[in-house]
Amino acid sequence: MENKEKALIIVDVQKAFDDKKWGERNNLNAEENISKILQLWREKGWLVIHIQHTSDNPDSVFHPKNEGFAIKEIVEPIDKEVIINKKVNSSFIGTNLEEVLNENEVTTVVITGLTTPHCISTTTRMSGNLGFDTYLISDATAAFGMKDHKGTYYDAEAIHNISLTTLHDEFATILSTAESINKFFK
Repeated sequence: MENKEKALIIVDVQKAFDDKKWGERNNLNAEENISKILQLWREKGWLVIHIQHTSDNPDSVFHPKNEGFAIKEIVEPIDKEVIINKKVNSSFIGTNLEEVLNENEVTTVVITGLTTPHCISTTTRMSGNLGFDTYLISDATAAFGMKDHKGTYYDAEAIHNISLTTLHDEFATILSTAESINKFFK
């Protein structure tokens, strides 16, 4: 694959997700896995796009004046890496992400970041629907435990796995970090 054909998208790896309010989380090494992929991507000089969630609500952990808005140091943008701010779950809605991908002749998108059932799922679905060859890295994303509409609690691992299941083969190819390294760098 030519470098023009692919992009690594790192969604919402922000300090806001360290807040205790989210509860139990799976894949505690997701950021380390993203960092591994990112380092290899940088060595190749391939396109890296950082998505940063922002909120207009001053009380939100995602408000630009709050510490949670910052991208975690482990995947902090460098040089001319693209940073796109978004206000909704999809990295494509209200942003220039699709334009940046098209301008760079990207056909393959590799998605990592937080959280699996929300911004990752929504961005992955849209990427697939827009016709990009989309890969989601299963252990380079994570979920938090959640309650359903009836009050039943599902742990983080269940939420994560069900989210991946709903995306697999229809919207994206699901790979582990190791599988993605074998696919893109061997």
